[in-house]
Amino acid sequence: MVTDPDMRAVYDFSKGKRGAVIPNPNKVRITTYLDADVLELLKARGESENKGYQTVLNELLRKQFEPQKPIEEVIRQVLREELKKAA
Repeated sequence: MVTDPDMRAVYDFSKGKRGAVIPNPNKVRITTYLDADVLELLKARGESENKGYQTVLNELLRKQFEPQKPIEEVIRQVLREELKKAA
């Protein structure tokens, strides 16, 4: 571990703890493996949206589990809209 000797003179770390300072009861720490290209995509999107890649991943997962309309309903809606335009 690399430490800055000047920092120890200024700050008292004797009661310091590793990890998150304030635990969030709505979050659970997990360990997972992602493909490198997927992680890069998450980081790129996060950077473009000023978010962390974990936030982007959480949003994508949440959206994936939202109830979806059945494909038949979507097709009917598109057909109705197209028939209305053609009339």
